Amino acid sequence: MDDTVDSPLSVAIVEDDDDTRARLAQSVAAHAGLRLVGQYSQGCEAIAGLAESTPDVLLVDLQLPDISGLDVIRQVSARHPTCEVLVISVFGDEEHVLAALEAGARGYLLKGTLTRDIALDIHELRNGGSPLSPIIARQVLKRLCPEPAPRAQDADDALTPRETEILRLIARGFSYAETAALLNISGGTVHTHLKRIYRKLAVHSKTEAIFEADQRKLL
Repeated sequence: MDDTVDSPLSVAIVEDDDDTRARLAQSVAAHAGLRLVGQYSQGCEAIAGLAESTPDVLLVDLQLPDISGLDVIRQVSARHPTCEVLVISVFGDEEHVLAALEAGARGYLLKGTLTRDIALDIHELRNGGSPLSPIIARQVLKRLCPEPAPRAQDADDALTPRETEILRLIARGFSYAETAALLNISGGTVHTHLKRIYRKLAVHSKTEAIFEADQRKLL
């Protein structure tokens, strides 16, 4: 479709979680430069729908109830080369990321790190960019660039037992308030520890901290 001022970008969504799909749809519908043309909860349904009307951009989850989101990406990339695919997933590991990019995705965002309007990412994609969550960009760089020789972790960079305990509770799904209550500390103390954890792990969000700590075998 011609991307002109008078012609909004058409967007379709493939997401089985009702709440997530609704949030994405609301964000797309609220933007004057975008037009929502399809919502699907299953991969096969999406493939059939796209055969009738191909959008400019497809937002797709990888974990679908019928077929893999990777299969959707492959088929869309093969049958509708003008449609650009942006993955929105909870999976941030190298295997899923590389598989999605190799299948034809042009961007990859983690659900837990969506901090801005998805419309900005959609326009970035159509303008030739590749929207990537920071942790995903790191995965790609790890693949492309050889890692330096490992160094011993400085004592100042190591997580303290208390910081590790807090991060483990957060990773298990406990809220900050629940974590504070379980450890008999204040909510402010939990936030202070989290700031130190973010600094030591060189991350900027809870999701990134959990992922990085898991990669370092700290959890």
